[in-house]
Amino acid sequence: MTAPCRIDRAMVLAAGLGTRMRPLTDHRPKPLVEVAGKALIDYNLDALAAADVSQAVVNVHYFADMLEAHLRRRSTPAITISDERAAILNSGGGVRKALPLLGDEPFFSLNADTIWMDGPRSNLVRMREVYDPEIMDILLLLAPTVTTIGWGNRGDFALAQDGRIRWARPGEVVPFAYCGVAVLAAHLFENTNEIFSLVELFRRAGDKGRLYGLRLDGVFMHVGTPQAVREAEDAIARSKA
Repeated sequence: MTAPCRIDRAMVLAAGLGTRMRPLTDHRPKPLVEVAGKALIDYNLDALAAADVSQAVVNVHYFADMLEAHLRRRSTPAITISDERAAILNSGGGVRKALPLLGDEPFFSLNADTIWMDGPRSNLVRMREVYDPEIMDILLLLAPTVTTIGWGNRGDFALAQDGRIRWARPGEVVPFAYCGVAVLAAHLFENTNEIFSLVELFRRAGDKGRLYGLRLDGVFMHVGTPQAVREAEDAIARSKA
């Protein structure tokens, strides 16, 4: 394995409409929905800052002005806005548009509704240490479905001992959920469409044997609905008790 990459840039995907979170998103973007008194996007940005990620690109579309105003209050990491007011581009298209701001090196990608409680060490730091560009195109952070808060369906992936992952086969129950956190190689976005999902890149990397996963050390909370907000707040309260 090569020396760890110095991954110090991140993309935070925050342009979605948050329809499943209504009515909480009727008058604000989903990244500003609060969990235990803290906006969802600040959980992401605080985790990046704690892992010494110096720059984050945040894409905006729904209630873009409100989200930008919130982000201006932060100093770390340094935030650059990728403006998608004209049209929402899906997850892959959003990263593709922001690529000039992210550079040519591998970077973190985080969904704005992703929050987790770390174990003894930062999971982002662990991902940085594990990511090996010689054998990996993509590294995903995975959590066991049985311990995931707010996860309402079967798992996404099976995880092999060597770290490679594969999608569930039809009718198969697999034990790991994607946490919405990834390390992505910049070259993956060459010759892609303007609007597409990151899942397309995951599948391509999997077909090449270059899709890997790292098991989360801690507790993952998928905050996609108002009910999931309450479940996440209960989990956070229990962790502080």
